[in-house]
Amino acid sequence: MVQARHWLSGLGSLVASTLLFAGNTNSASAVSLVNTLTIPGGNTDLFPTSGNSANVNRLGLFSDLYYDRYNNVYYSLADRGPGGGVISYQTRVQKFTLDVNPTTGAIGNFNLLETILLTKDGSSFNGLNPRLLNGNAATLGLSLDPEGFAIAPNGNFYISDEYGPSVYEFSSNGSFIRAFQTPNNLLPRDSSGNLNYVDGRATITSGRQDNRGFEGLTLSPDGSKLYTLLQDPLVNEGTSNDGRRSRNLRLVEFDTATGQSTAQYIYQVEALADINARIPGTANDFSATAQGRNIGISAITALNNNEFLVLERDNRGLGEADPTASLPVSSKRVYRINLAGATNVSGISLAGTNSLPSGVTAVNKSLFLDIADILKTKGQIIPEKMEGLAIGPQLADGSYAILIGTDNDFSVTQGEREQQLDVCTNGTNSTLVPIDSGCPASQPLIPTYLYSFKASSAELGNFVPQQRVPEPTAIAGLALLGLSGFWLKKR
Repeated sequence: MVQARHWLSGLGSLVASTLLFAGNTNSASAVSLVNTLTIPGGNTDLFPTSGNSANVNRLGLFSDLYYDRYNNVYYSLADRGPGGGVISYQTRVQKFTLDVNPTTGAIGNFNLLETILLTKDGSSFNGLNPRLLNGNAATLGLSLDPEGFAIAPNGNFYISDEYGPSVYEFSSNGSFIRAFQTPNNLLPRDSSGNLNYVDGRATITSGRQDNRGFEGLTLSPDGSKLYTLLQDPLVNEGTSNDGRRSRNLRLVEFDTATGQSTAQYIYQVEALADINARIPGTANDFSATAQGRNIGISAITALNNNEFLVLERDNRGLGEADPTASLPVSSKRVYRINLAGATNVSGISLAGTNSLPSGVTAVNKSLFLDIADILKTKGQIIPEKMEGLAIGPQLADGSYAILIGTDNDFSVTQGEREQQLDVCTNGTNSTLVPIDSGCPASQPLIPTYLYSFKASSAELGNFVPQQRVPEPTAIAGLALLGLSGFWLKKR
């Protein structure tokens, strides 16, 4: 496998393979891949420990990705840690710098600056599921599966969570400030109306599907609204009260001043028939119950107050569940959406149907970038979990770097408690070993990938960078410059 050999050639350090070429003609536009940065799975973060343990400081990245263009730094989330919520892990934010070539958009020189733990009243939020952390599936407590990230105009962090689903605000040092009010129809409940944040559809009869909460989050450029996307439809909003059969998931709008939800809209993931049409033959087609379960969104980022880019994907590709990438990948795509004309469905239920009620209009959606198509054309391996999406720096010709990052699940299996193993693979052969016991020399841990694409300003359209309040040091500097100018004029 060519892509596996390419991957292995740079182990032990960050690898940037520069691939400058025009966008694939099958893609929706001339958005083009510039290069791919490979971050080895064994790299560690800056958690204050000298160890190198999966559940302590193995570097987790790109459950979301955010570019702070005012300070030229980046942030990423490490979700709930290794093991799918059954291994204790203090949830955190990673802050880093990245070189972006101002002419080509090529990325390199990933440099971790800070690992920020998320805390509340001196206690750390934890990736353990609520039953394991709190002894009760109905008690959310400090259980946190962080998936979406944005920075407020004042520098505070907004983070969305899959467990609740929840939206939280933290200070820039990771201290909890407040929780937004989750709409009641999204909360997972059993047939008796009891909250249950852990179990699946055999128990949950309304609200978000298990592990399908707020996957994406973004802030409007004016800072007044937060938008979050559920990864998939609500558990009962589909034919036969089965959200797995539906393509209608909810985009939720919050007012940042009040913390209250102000609207819900319907975002429709790509139709299953179209996804299956890109898979060779029929043996590996997705089933009817995969529509709203194995196809979903991973990230959202604002273009302006009404338009957004959304990262949509299937659950196939190189990852802990398929370490040799044996199943055909169909969908890794970025769509452009527009809320103009979309119906507020806050008070409308789609239980029992895949169809939108009369008078209900979903958000407008068009293809912006077909990632899988480009990677296939260039012979690159396709990772499963493309979850981070950010509009990066503006380049010298007026275009922008579009950055997309992958989540490697810490290269740990996502099975039952006490059964997690490290996943070692070279893309062709794989081995499972006890966590932290060491992989075979020829089969490293699954790496994390960061891709740089280049999009012209015309392709982005009316992109409005997010507003920010200047840092105190910047304000002081501006004041000093003003005084200096006054002094020079007087002279």
